[in-house]
Amino acid sequence: MNILVLNCGSSSIKYQLLNMQAGPVVLAKGIVEKIGLAKGAFTHKPEGKEKYEATLPIPDHMAGMDLVLQALTDKQHGVINSLEEINAAGHRIAHGGEYFSQSVLITPEVKEKIAACSEIAPLHNPAHLKGIDTMERLLPTIPQVAVFDTSFHQTLPAEAYLYGIDYEYYKKYSIRKFGFHGTSHKFVAEKACKLLEWKIEEKKIITCHLGNGSSITAINKGKSVDTSMGFTPVAGVVMGTRCGDLDVGALLYICEKRGLSTAEAVAFANKESGVMGISGVSSDFRELHAAAESGNERAKLALEVFCYNVKKYVGSYAAVLNGVDLLIFTGGIGENDHVVRSIVSSNLEFLGFRFNDEINKVTRGKDQILSTPDSKAVIMSITTDEELVIALDTLHIVQTK
Repeated sequence: MNILVLNCGSSSIKYQLLNMQAGPVVLAKGIVEKIGLAKGAFTHKPEGKEKYEATLPIPDHMAGMDLVLQALTDKQHGVINSLEEINAAGHRIAHGGEYFSQSVLITPEVKEKIAACSEIAPLHNPAHLKGIDTMERLLPTIPQVAVFDTSFHQTLPAEAYLYGIDYEYYKKYSIRKFGFHGTSHKFVAEKACKLLEWKIEEKKIITCHLGNGSSITAINKGKSVDTSMGFTPVAGVVMGTRCGDLDVGALLYICEKRGLSTAEAVAFANKESGVMGISGVSSDFRELHAAAESGNERAKLALEVFCYNVKKYVGSYAAVLNGVDLLIFTGGIGENDHVVRSIVSSNLEFLGFRFNDEINKVTRGKDQILSTPDSKAVIMSITTDEELVIALDTLHIVQTK
């Protein structure tokens, strides 16, 4: 079975086509960018063939998906003979609210609930719906599955997800912590336990998904019990351009001083803050490290703030879990940045960790134990694969429907 995995943004479409019988194996992947602008960009990477790139107008998601489907079946850089070889589509959906605790087959009722969550995920859910609608028009006979970033965190207890505001705001508007990156946190926790030959139902795990967007999750017996992101993905640790946890009074003060509208305040918190705002250099950690090594004090400070934030959440979640058996680093930074891993993992001996910095320094983009053999708790780098999670969920739902 071939499954097309889609992650549709407001002006982009990321995709992978996976053959689920052969491994699974990624047959092709790519991205459509700058949808709706005068010059769109399309990159297609077929397995075993040369990369194909094009710059052309891409007026809407329908045109973007047309490009993807044409590329997949193209004689020169295609990987299938016809669209009939695509058996199902799996969609990454950012927000499922309190409606979905697991992945589901997409129906009109499911689409209505995804649309209902658009109010609290205006940058994501409307774009996901465009992708679903486009696939319904272009490939109307194939089943489609929705896989939600928020569903893994639906096991949070009320004391973890409620905010200290009038309870009516929760009842009326669903103002609560939802959490994100759920597919990644679940995947790496299960993968690590499998590699260690552990039963996840017996373990206390802290997962650190560190990238341009970062979140930390406490997992007890395989279930998420707390996570750092909140009602939106802007909460939690300082990130690439997101401020993370910020005193609401400080935000209101800034809005008053600068005369910011609600939309401008959202842009400030999401796109003008984080390590980019602190450093004034970049949200890219490779550039931050280079600047810090060349003597830029603000770049150094931004890195220190980020690592301090992550360590603080690790400590607090160890308290929530009453101890910890496994600490996992994943995501673009978590898998590749040995300096961040080292700083976060230092001085955690009181939790039973003993960090192996020599192995850490040479670990990049692979599954690896980063603690010493005599460590009472394990530290690991685990590669995540959210597209694979979506494909596996899609396969399971399609086969059992």
